[in-house]
Amino acid sequence: MPTTAVPTRDELVSRASELAPLLRSNAVQAETDRRLTDGTITALAEAGLFRMRVPRRYGGYESDTRTLLDVAAEVSRADGAAGWTVAVYSIPTWMACTFPDTVQDEVFATPDVRVCGTLSPTAMATPAEGGVVVDGKWGFISGAPHSHWQVVIAVLAPPGEPYPIMALVPMSDLLTVDDWHTSGLRGSGSVSTVAKNVFVPQQRILPLPAVLQGQYASAANADSPIYRVPLLPVASASSAGAALGMAKGARDAFLKRLPERKITYTAYDSQRTAPLTHLQVAEATLKIDEAEFHARRLTALVDAKGTEGSGWKLEERVRARADLGATVRLAREATDILADASGGSSIYDDVPIQRFRRDLQAVSLHALMHPDTNDELYGRVLCGLEPNTLYI
Repeated sequence: MPTTAVPTRDELVSRASELAPLLRSNAVQAETDRRLTDGTITALAEAGLFRMRVPRRYGGYESDTRTLLDVAAEVSRADGAAGWTVAVYSIPTWMACTFPDTVQDEVFATPDVRVCGTLSPTAMATPAEGGVVVDGKWGFISGAPHSHWQVVIAVLAPPGEPYPIMALVPMSDLLTVDDWHTSGLRGSGSVSTVAKNVFVPQQRILPLPAVLQGQYASAANADSPIYRVPLLPVASASSAGAALGMAKGARDAFLKRLPERKITYTAYDSQRTAPLTHLQVAEATLKIDEAEFHARRLTALVDAKGTEGSGWKLEERVRARADLGATVRLAREATDILADASGGSSIYDDVPIQRFRRDLQAVSLHALMHPDTNDELYGRVLCGLEPNTLYI
């Protein structure tokens, strides 16, 4: 695929903003279907939002994480599930770029290819001639219904000590389990996938410990700033925009209803005249501002390290996780304030703020994004102890 003109960050954000009416109109249907609508996926693809982490030699944009942050936030501002899916697709798409270049030729031969994935090693791999055979199941695979490939993690049990591997598998080789019945992020289609005796050739396999240390197999991407950063900081920076955008979307939804709302059983005929409302809006907005600070500090670190090609200190790696956790916590707190101030009428399905609240609750429970887990990890290292996880 020939290279294409690369849009600027502002151009990509503008494209995302132009999609907002469509995304809002499709959001309720996506919740009903428990997956994004085909129309939403088509619109996101036509806007080029699935190309942000694709190498330029395949027609991609090689966008930095600050661009991912701003674009995902803009999409999430209209529909949290759509923004989440855009953000999450960007991570395994980037992971695919760590494989040998011949493997990338195969993956990126599909225009606007969509790659889903996970970091959980919930499958087993056994050695076979020319590769491995994988059996197992992975849950929470966001965007799986519309994906072409999946990055899977499995534990390889060769002679000797078992270790996790990362592999690329076509979705046609996997089974999809329609089990996404949830309270939040319903529209993300985060179903489970299953491998039954699936053969994976050796060239589509990488040892996960090496990947986590930044040891990649692509020669063509070696000098590109966005592909010479460790996986976990990349994943953290790629995820922050979705949470930030949901909080902004909740504020938009609150303010849109505000002029016509009164506070029942009080003398306030308009909610916007109540001092309590002023305090609530101010507090929520300041939390959104704080969330944006942490998200931007995170992306600034990742992008600067990629540009410089410099090494990462341990404290920087765990602070990346902490900044993500802080972004999610503050975004959820802001949304909770506004949702609590929205009255009984806000529980109806066609009132968006209840959906933003549920979606952010789901995001905040994600293992990589949980504020408490990330704060504990950061504090542990600040106290002079070794991290108790490889996921840094």
